[in-house]
Amino acid sequence: MRRILVKGAGVAGLTVAHELAVRGASVTVAEVRGQIGGNASWLAGGMLAPWCERESAEETVITLGKNAADWWERTLPGLVSRAGTLVVAHARDAFELARFAARTRNCESVDEEAIAALEPDLAGRFRQGLFFASEAHLDPRRVLEALAGKLRAMGVVFLFEAGEVALSGFDQMIDCTGIARADDDLRGVRGEMLLLRTRDVSLARPVRLLHPRHPIYIVPRADHHFMVGSTMIESDHDGPITARSLMELLNAAYALHPAFGEAEIVETGVGVRPAYPDNLPLVKCWKDGTITVNGLYRHGFLLSPAMAEQAAGLLFNSSAGNSSAGLESENEADRQRRSA
Repeated sequence: MRRILVKGAGVAGLTVAHELAVRGASVTVAEVRGQIGGNASWLAGGMLAPWCERESAEETVITLGKNAADWWERTLPGLVSRAGTLVVAHARDAFELARFAARTRNCESVDEEAIAALEPDLAGRFRQGLFFASEAHLDPRRVLEALAGKLRAMGVVFLFEAGEVALSGFDQMIDCTGIARADDDLRGVRGEMLLLRTRDVSLARPVRLLHPRHPIYIVPRADHHFMVGSTMIESDHDGPITARSLMELLNAAYALHPAFGEAEIVETGVGVRPAYPDNLPLVKCWKDGTITVNGLYRHGFLLSPAMAEQAAGLLFNSSAGNSSAGLESENEADRQRRSA
């Protein structure tokens, strides 16, 4: 039985640990924090929306992410909501809808009546939108805790508040520590979010509000909570949310529905997401034998299943590890990226 150390208990580390464990490996997960949570994955939106993300990303995001909802549902049955994604814009920003539609596919145009049928609380507020029926979403916090619980039941060992772990007891190490990993190609992208609570708005699915300056998404959570996100700032600063970002997110939520103006601010959060120059993830093989899974950018829950399968495939010498896009050795990392 292969003994493998996985560093990092975010979404990348946990999905990698799962793919290794189901292949029969003995897996230990080492995490510097004292428990699951507190990282960028904990603050994510949890949208499994490859076609929406294609609007600002490469085709590879669809290729790697289109099966993510199936993977999560198969791994953690009942924790994925397959209600689709609704994209709307105010009449003055109708050109943003046309631009968005031109950049993606697998959606249908919806009018005011159809929007009201999908989301009754938005009735009369938007004349047109786009509906991505094939997309899904999940609650990252529930999912991370549930996945960690499943891994424990499978025999995976967790080491919290772990410092340097002796590698002599392992056959292989896979580093999934995100922005903490020493990799000159990585940069930090700061994302800020809000968690609001109100009984005056009900949404069945993620809603994206397009705006030339401040596009946002609002994702419904349990107990009348709504995650509002998120900014993308080229910075690795992880300090508290700025006043400007807070105002922009609140104003955009109010623009979606005025009732958000009376919502409770339950939480604000800031996460630094690791990204490579092209904003696509990589499985890298380093000269010292370490494998890294990194650069998930804003697509952690969407792309981590595919990257975990690549890493596990590489380790177990399967065709998935030898042929999948996004897999490079350290010497290849500065060369032209492969496309899926």
